Amino acid sequence: MSLTVRILIALVLGLACGIALTEWGGRWDSEVVAVAQPVGKAWLNGLQMPLIPLIFALLVTGVTQAATAARSSGMAGRSLLLFALLLTASAGVAALVGPLILHLWPVPQGAIGMLAGADPASDVEGVRPSAEWLLGFIPANPIKSAAEGQVVAVVLFALVFGFAVTRIGGERRAHLTGLFAALVDALLVVVGWVLWLAPVGVFALALVAGSRSGLATAGALMHYIGFIVLICVTVTLLVYPLVVIAGRIAPGRFARAALPAQAIAFSTQSSIASLPAMIQACDGPLAVGQATRSIVLPLAVSLFRITSPPANLGVALYVAAMNGVALGPAQIIAGVAVAAIVSLAAVGLPSQITFFTTTGPICLAMGVPVEALPLLLAVETVPDIFRTVGNVTADMGVARIVDQAGTPEAQS
Repeated sequence: MSLTVRILIALVLGLACGIALTEWGGRWDSEVVAVAQPVGKAWLNGLQMPLIPLIFALLVTGVTQAATAARSSGMAGRSLLLFALLLTASAGVAALVGPLILHLWPVPQGAIGMLAGADPASDVEGVRPSAEWLLGFIPANPIKSAAEGQVVAVVLFALVFGFAVTRIGGERRAHLTGLFAALVDALLVVVGWVLWLAPVGVFALALVAGSRSGLATAGALMHYIGFIVLICVTVTLLVYPLVVIAGRIAPGRFARAALPAQAIAFSTQSSIASLPAMIQACDGPLAVGQATRSIVLPLAVSLFRITSPPANLGVALYVAAMNGVALGPAQIIAGVAVAAIVSLAAVGLPSQITFFTTTGPICLAMGVPVEALPLLLAVETVPDIFRTVGNVTADMGVARIVDQAGTPEAQS
C-alpha cells in the first residue's frame, strides 16, 4: 500500500473519529482531543525540522545545475530564462485568480479556523511594501534568519550563494556541490522517516479538525480540490494563446498535437511517462527541429513545471482563507516570488516530499499557518492530475516557442 493511500485512509478515519466524538463522545471528546493535538503537533514539528536546510541545499544545487546547463548551450540558457519568466507569470496568475475564486466561491464557513494550532482571524494585511520591508529580505545574519523561519531571506541567500558557487574553480565547485548533494540526500532520509509516521500524524490532526468542525472539514477538503483544479486549468488554458502567438501555430493544430501526451499525463500523473508522446508531437505536428527538441524538451521535463508555482501559491491562499488570515499585497508579492523560486526544489523528489518543500516555504513566507498541509496532502492526488497535464502542455509549448525563435542552433 502506497504512502499516499495510507495517508488518505488515516485522514478519513481521523475525520470520522473526530465527528463521532463530537456527536456521541461526551466527556471523552475533550480528553481524546487533548491527547491527539500534541501528537499531531509533534509530528508536524518533525516535518518542519529539516525544511529550511533542505530548501537551502536544494536551491544551491538547483542553481548550480541550471547555470552549468546554461553555459553548455546558448539555447539552454535562453530556455532557462523563458522558464523563469513563465514560472513567475504563472504564479502571478494564481495571485490574481485565486483571491477572485475564493471571493466568488468562499471556503465553507464552518471550516474557518478549524485546525489545531492555527491562529484564526489573524490579520497581516497592515504590512505594506516599504524600504524597511524590502531590506528585511536581505539577511544580515542568514543563520539567524533561518532560525527565525524568515524563508524569503533564506531563499534569497540560497540564490546568491548558489550563483557564487558557479564562479569558483571547477574542482572546488565540484567538492562544494557534492557536499550539498550529500546534505540533500541525508535530509531526505530524515524526511522519509517522518513521512513514514505520516498516517499517525494525519490521523491525529484530522481527528482534532473533525472534532472542531465536523463535516465542514470534509466539505473544505472537497472545496480545496476544486479550487486547486480551477487554478491549474486556468494556467493550462493560458498556455494555448501563448503558444499560438509566440510559437506561430494554429490553435487547433497545437491542441491536436498535445492531446496524446496530455492523455498519458492524465492517466499516469507523470511527465516522464509522457515524454515519448511529447517527442512524437515535436517531431510530427509541432514541427520542432531535432536540435531544439533534444535540448529544450529534456530541460523542460526536468526543470519546468508551470503549474507548480500557481498551484502551490493556491495552497497557501486557501490555507490563509481557511484560517481567516487576511493577506495584504506584501504577502502576495512574497508568495509569488518564493513560489517561482522554490519550484526548482521540486526537481526529482517524490510527490509527498515535493508538496512540503514547495508549499511550506510559501506559507512561512506569507505568514500562513502550516497545520493544514498534511490534511491537504492526503487529497492531493486529484489536483496532481491537472498539475501534470498543465506541465506537459507547457513543455511542448516552450519547445515550439524556442524553435520558432529562429536561433542558429534551432535552424541547424
